[in-house]
Amino acid sequence: MREFVLVHGADVKGDMAPMILLFLFLAAFMSLVMALAWEVARKPGKSGWTDTIWSFATGAGGVIAAMGGSGPLARRLLVAGMILGWSLRLGTHILRRTLKGRDDPRYAELKREWGAAWEQRLFRFLQIQAAAGLVLLLSIFAAASNPAPALAWSDWAGLVLLLLSVAGEAVADRQLRDFASVAANQGKVMDHGLWAVSRHPNYFFEWTGWLAYALIAIGPEFTWPWGYAALSGPAFIYLLLVHASGIPPTEAHMLRSRGQGFRSYQQRVNAFFPGPRGS
Repeated sequence: MREFVLVHGADVKGDMAPMILLFLFLAAFMSLVMALAWEVARKPGKSGWTDTIWSFATGAGGVIAAMGGSGPLARRLLVAGMILGWSLRLGTHILRRTLKGRDDPRYAELKREWGAAWEQRLFRFLQIQAAAGLVLLLSIFAAASNPAPALAWSDWAGLVLLLLSVAGEAVADRQLRDFASVAANQGKVMDHGLWAVSRHPNYFFEWTGWLAYALIAIGPEFTWPWGYAALSGPAFIYLLLVHASGIPPTEAHMLRSRGQGFRSYQQRVNAFFPGPRGS
């Protein structure tokens, strides 16, 4: 490993201190921002602000992580622009929903479940979200630190993959928003468009977007060992969306509010990867 690093003009010991300081700063930043989100979310009807704040905070932290990377300036700017664009799109989408002044159903259920311990447990939960954002920032930093001297096909492929992912997620969000805006659809299950091939196409495209940073980090020849650290982002976001705070609480809410209609939908369509059930 040392021979490889020296070939690229970097000394591991010399480069570790700035990286450690950067991530200590990012950890403090994410923790403080989510503490402020907790202060907001304690108020009735304000729990939706947590995801809005997290999205913008992760975007801001991502820009800092990208510009703090050790790769060429062009790659750092590319990665910074990618995470900023992602953050603005997702944060604005959630903000539009948040401004309607209703509690997020997932947080409403947690409030009911946690009872008198709601505020204390919410604080710990949001600090876990801060830590989750820090894991994702590692992917950003790894992509921006790829030492390849010039932008290569992997950089452009990563950009295209992110753009397609953001577009796919935006289309899925728009389809669901349009469906929910029709009074006759209240109480019904959205199973058209992208929602006909995945029960959570927005989550699927969110996951593919994080694969873009891994592609850039690993590089065109797949030979930079530290680039594989960026796989932590898509791996973590998959676990988070599919097994933790994404699909499970969302589907539990849908089963309570839609009943047999949603059970039938579950039997027809995959939860995450597009395709009919069992494909």
